[in-house]
Amino acid sequence: MPSMSLFLSQLFNGLATGLLLALISTGLTIIYGTLGVVNFAHGALFVVGSYAGFTAYGMTESFLVAIVAGSLVALVVGLIVERGLMRQYYGRPPEDQILVTFGIGIILVELVRSIYGGISLSIPTPEWGQGVAHIGSLIYPLYRLQALGIAAATLALLYYVLYRTSLGLIVRAGIEDAQMVNALGINVKRTFLLVFGLGAMAAGYAGVIDSPIVTLSPDMGHRILVDSFVVVVIGGVGSFPGAIVGGIIAGEILSLTSMFNPAYSHVMLFVVMALVLIFRPQGLMGQEGRE
Repeated sequence: MPSMSLFLSQLFNGLATGLLLALISTGLTIIYGTLGVVNFAHGALFVVGSYAGFTAYGMTESFLVAIVAGSLVALVVGLIVERGLMRQYYGRPPEDQILVTFGIGIILVELVRSIYGGISLSIPTPEWGQGVAHIGSLIYPLYRLQALGIAAATLALLYYVLYRTSLGLIVRAGIEDAQMVNALGINVKRTFLLVFGLGAMAAGYAGVIDSPIVTLSPDMGHRILVDSFVVVVIGGVGSFPGAIVGGIIAGEILSLTSMFNPAYSHVMLFVVMALVLIFRPQGLMGQEGRE
């Protein structure tokens, strides 16, 4: 049996992983909920943000600049993709949207590979995140604890924007009925552009925050994309609270299962997703009857 310190360490690891997954999945679920687009390029935007942050850190040696740069580059790429291509596919069948976003993801990843090569890279832990934290008898990496707090604070800010501002009201109304919002005189296309850009920025932002913890590679977006879709399915499509709950559940499953056998961590994650689809197809916090 694992020791109590190992169990607590994995519990914190699961919470940190879960909140980062929730942050990435928030962008994915908002884009799908508002635009009705299954964005298979979301993992590639995570990669773009990570590598943009890597470049900014190499030029300035400032992790805060890296966060800003990664977020802004992902935002700009998202805006270009939405304005230049995705806008033409909103009225098209879902399979067309899946194919075009999948293709965009491949193009973005290959562009990253052509610039940086296929070798693994990493961003050092910032000075303010080095060392360990003592939580009772538990010794835990300080940056992982800080990443947990950063992700939680960012999710709280997104919650405020979505539920306490006029922009959030429009986005949530668009998720429920985009045609009605358009009939009220609100520029839905401009809102869609902003939503797609914010979703992309959330992926890039999370990519930089996660960079000191994981090794950067052009193909890492595939795993992130799969895990994010699982989070959305568990939490409920279009549900911001569902993305948070689903992310925490997914993170804890991956972390706690790896204590016993890492090979089965994703197997257990898919088992839980299958059970949710069987007993509650709309997700734990999704609305029944939504498409």
